[in-house]
Amino acid sequence: MIEPKLEVPAELRELAEKTIEQAEKAFGLFFDAATKSMTAIPGGGTEVSKQALTFTEQNMKAAFEHARKLVHATDLQEAMRIQSEFLRSQFTNAGEHMRQITGAVMSTAKDAAKGKS
Repeated sequence: MIEPKLEVPAELRELAEKTIEQAEKAFGLFFDAATKSMTAIPGGGTEVSKQALTFTEQNMKAAFEHARKLVHATDLQEAMRIQSEFLRSQFTNAGEHMRQITGAVMSTAKDAAKGKS
């Protein structure tokens, strides 16, 4: 069976690319503001919060890259391959992020417990 081509007009692909670019810029501004506000607030949880924000930013960048790839998919099989690769990498990254966040939380809790003794 031959996969039908995705007949998406070039104008629509261009519009999608511009929309992705605009959304990426808006999220960039958000992450910059969030990072600046976190550095102004000292505390034990600040490092964990910064790390969580960094992971969220990485995930958003991956999502934008994924969207760019999908915009250029030429058939359903390619779109499904792109989606599968994205989900696989996100699942792997989520596990790694959770491991790192858990380690940071445990370290912060130990430090806090030492400070109370």
